[in-house]
Amino acid sequence: MTFTAAARRGANGHRDVAIPAGTFAMGDPFDEGYPADGESPVHPVRLSAFRIDATAVTNAQFAAFVEATGYRTESEAYGTSAVFHLAVQADKTDIVGTAAGTPWWLNVRGANWAHPAGPRSHWQDSPEHPVVQVSHTDALSYCIWAGRTLPTEAQWEYAARGGLVQARYPWGNELHGGVSGAGHHCNIWQGTFPTVNTCDDGFLTTAPVERFEPNGYGLYQTSGNVWEWCADWFLPKYYKSCLARGTVADPPGPTIGRGRVMRGGSYLCHDSYCNRYRLAARSSNSPDSASGNCGFRTVSA
Repeated sequence: MTFTAAARRGANGHRDVAIPAGTFAMGDPFDEGYPADGESPVHPVRLSAFRIDATAVTNAQFAAFVEATGYRTESEAYGTSAVFHLAVQADKTDIVGTAAGTPWWLNVRGANWAHPAGPRSHWQDSPEHPVVQVSHTDALSYCIWAGRTLPTEAQWEYAARGGLVQARYPWGNELHGGVSGAGHHCNIWQGTFPTVNTCDDGFLTTAPVERFEPNGYGLYQTSGNVWEWCADWFLPKYYKSCLARGTVADPPGPTIGRGRVMRGGSYLCHDSYCNRYRLAARSSNSPDSASGNCGFRTVSA
């Protein structure tokens, strides 16, 4: 089933779409997820109707928030943030270290939402790309100003599926499409991670928020491009507790967890490293963390 909703443009340029009430099977039906992520068991979830952004929040939208409020993000307060090594736009003296266990992430002085790849980059070079280098705390602050909220994890997955039943991706079960099988539906890594990206989909890092075809509900890029913060705490065993309760209605997520949920994967996802651009895939990070591949979209409050 597919459903195309009419978009509505609201305050601060938010173009949101109506998602109908319904019940869906949440979780990984293919048993492809990382066991530690808790993508299973698949369990029924019933959701009330809601409205959600068609796209991730853009640099231009976030800039309007900062201009109106004078808000200072956590990356700006810390003075540094994480940038993928092939994307850095900074002097060598501004590279102050690497992330433990993931040397392709560099800690760059002066990297923040306005300078996502370092001091030599600027958001005005890509106003319609998703804002990145924003923490969960930053995303919540934006939502308060915009009169919106972050989606629950259940809302995010239901909307991201676009009406498809237990599909792997927003467009179906095969990664590539078209007559030749080589068509690209999303912005993820091509080549050898983390050293060679052939950029067959056209992008090394972020793409404009409406670059690829939307799903059946009218949402863009719910696979790849940037991770998206959700409202929920991340607790891998939570799905088991949901299944034990039968069909769960409008679940708010667990009350505790190790970080906040992120969904959708990013331009760095690749089967050899992070097969998390699937619709059921989930990950997390601490609420004060930010990076060059994480943003957010919002729902109507």
